Amino acid sequence: MKKNRYGNIEDLVVALRAVTPSGEWRSSGTYPRVSTGPDMNHVMIGSEGTLGVITEVTIKIRPIPPLRKYASFVFPDFDCGVKFMRQVARDRCQPASLRLMDNQQFQFGQALRPSKGPFGLIVDGLKNFYLTRLKGLDINKICVATIVMEGTIKEVAVQEEKLNTIGLEFQGIPAGEHNGKRGYQLTFAIAYIRDIGLDYGVVAESFETSVPWDRVVNVVNNTKSRLEKECADRKFSHSFISARVTQVYDAGACIYFYFGFNYGTMSMLQAVEVYEELEIIARNEIMASGGSLSHHHGVGKIRKKWLPSILTSNAINVLHSIKNTVDPQNIMAAGNLVFD
Repeated sequence: MKKNRYGNIEDLVVALRAVTPSGEWRSSGTYPRVSTGPDMNHVMIGSEGTLGVITEVTIKIRPIPPLRKYASFVFPDFDCGVKFMRQVARDRCQPASLRLMDNQQFQFGQALRPSKGPFGLIVDGLKNFYLTRLKGLDINKICVATIVMEGTIKEVAVQEEKLNTIGLEFQGIPAGEHNGKRGYQLTFAIAYIRDIGLDYGVVAESFETSVPWDRVVNVVNNTKSRLEKECADRKFSHSFISARVTQVYDAGACIYFYFGFNYGTMSMLQAVEVYEELEIIARNEIMASGGSLSHHHGVGKIRKKWLPSILTSNAINVLHSIKNTVDPQNIMAAGNLVFD
């Protein structure tokens, strides 16, 4: 979640040891960087259980930062928010974490807020008045960026100043530390909400992709529109689709989609089958619009059908060669990636 400051898992792993059907697989040492051919750590990390079991890992650790500060911005629409995110990446001033919620996810988060009583309703009314009447924002179009800054007091102050400058450039309105913190609390709670939804006839899950900057808005709009149409064609009484930009890179971003529907009189098994069918449709739309097969969830069994359209035959042959060398009897029969 804080890869901007600490890196993704492949950046954090310095060395590893694994047990495979043909023997031990291990790194040659804990070097900061080597140039000795393809990175074997990455081969094992990305093998999805098809080559062996990782038994030991050496990872980078960092001191706990002296200061953590949250922040947030409200933008007139999703397009302005994406432009803000892209400029932050271009200026190389990414904080520890930076996320952008679309309007549907913003509304969802607002619905989950605890009641504050009459006085709290008055305060919320004044806030809405400020945004909609004084600032001219449409409450049904706005989106929210949530931010975590970590480091020394000076580092955080510099980050905050840069982010405020960029935010104003794209019509962002600072929305405070409390709203930033609440945005991350929603992340932690959403898995529990998914499970509670099952008790009320709602099946929901998330799926992700990575996208070049110039296609982020199209991928989000096209995928949401396609799922909305599919739900309308199936006459679902209630459905929900939202998107969130969760990771910021120089060349693009990671997008999470949250999708669910009320399955009415269907059985749970039927609902899951329909969801999987709709997720396949969504994935086809994502990839047709310029998104990747996966940012970090992996391929597994559900997405392996797309691999032949992504990897060349030579690349697939290389994977099979590694598999045949390390696990010729297919003991690690996880069935993921291109393997049975």
